[in-house]
Amino acid sequence: MDLTRRRFLAAGSGLAVVAGAAACTAEVSATATPFNPADWGSVREQFPLTRDVRQFSAYVLAAPPRPVSDAIDRHRAGLDRDTHAYLDAQAGAAEDAVRAAAADYLGGRAEDIAFTDSTTMGLGLLYAGIRLSPGQHVLTTEHDFYSTHHALKLRGAEVRRVRLYDTAATASAEEIVTRLRAALTPETRVVAITWVHSVTGVKLPVRAIADAIATHNAALPPRQHALLCVDAVHALGVEAATPADLGCDFLISGTHKWLFGPRGTGIIWGRQGAWEAVAPVLPSFSGPAFDEWLNGTPAGPTTAEVVTPGGYHSFEYRWALAEAFRFHLAIGRDRVLARTRAQVDRVQAALREIPAITVVTPAAPELSAGIICFDVADTPPQAVVAALAAKGVSATVTPYNERHVRVGPSIVTSDDDVDALIRALRP
Repeated sequence: MDLTRRRFLAAGSGLAVVAGAAACTAEVSATATPFNPADWGSVREQFPLTRDVRQFSAYVLAAPPRPVSDAIDRHRAGLDRDTHAYLDAQAGAAEDAVRAAAADYLGGRAEDIAFTDSTTMGLGLLYAGIRLSPGQHVLTTEHDFYSTHHALKLRGAEVRRVRLYDTAATASAEEIVTRLRAALTPETRVVAITWVHSVTGVKLPVRAIADAIATHNAALPPRQHALLCVDAVHALGVEAATPADLGCDFLISGTHKWLFGPRGTGIIWGRQGAWEAVAPVLPSFSGPAFDEWLNGTPAGPTTAEVVTPGGYHSFEYRWALAEAFRFHLAIGRDRVLARTRAQVDRVQAALREIPAITVVTPAAPELSAGIICFDVADTPPQAVVAALAAKGVSATVTPYNERHVRVGPSIVTSDDDVDALIRALRP
């Protein structure tokens, strides 16, 4: 029995295919001004953000641009008008479109992308599912966030941690790679790292790490190869490198931060062939999984589709994710990176001229991305963030025991916003 996802959704909801269901759509709301991706002012105009606040905290939970919001509204209206008919008409094609747009952005194949609701869900699904043989362990770092550390704890496997640098501001790529390489053993099956550390703003040299792991793997049989898994949530939508450029096996990210996708969306990208090392954790609604249940068909190799959790989701948000990838592609990954980098450099340079401020994040572009972490002498980070808020600047405190003030320029911040942030921090 060949049961596609679309047919399964239809069967599961007990609906009948209604003639004209594909026409069950809503009008796209008109934009105030035409979108010109070559004009940063036009890019900013696509976001309905208040002009009363300088938005330097989009790395927490970002507002989507108008093309994404319009797609959410269109799908929501279709689902609200005739839920069953719209679901049947859209489910397969809409998810195929998201995978295709994601593949256009990330490179690689559409079929190697699984859907999740967040970075945390993606990390949990992947780390719970990677198969470990007796004696094998996971290597992660002391700098990773709760979601990685706790996902690995829940897995129950042996986990080892390595400290990649002692002081973020003086960290070097050579130091980071050397420390990680020294922690590898023949029993290391998973290397779990984060591309950009949200506690310090340090960007890891992932390609150099991947090359070191490849050298390590060369002397081992395939089942002992260390798999490089990268939490990319603070790089996706900022950095221009693709997973192939990085040389990783898996890339996990929410898409509602720097990518400015719909809230509650995320992805796992897996290298072709790497998915076979993963066991599904939750039932999927894929055709092969359902066919296995109905007809006893032997399960095939794991794919991204069978790792994607089944059930009924907030489909209007998931299906609108395609527009977020297209929005960034229209602007251009290299242009997004250059724009963000230019603003980061301006902020960093200005902060380093203020005697009371100590910048935690490295200045070198190869070791930093969009996040800038810093301290103000004799002032708790919470007090600095409150003072900035009083001046109309949105910033945050790092959610770790190691507390710093954190800001992040992005495609929604203008040069005037950067000037306002710098003025607000000067004595």
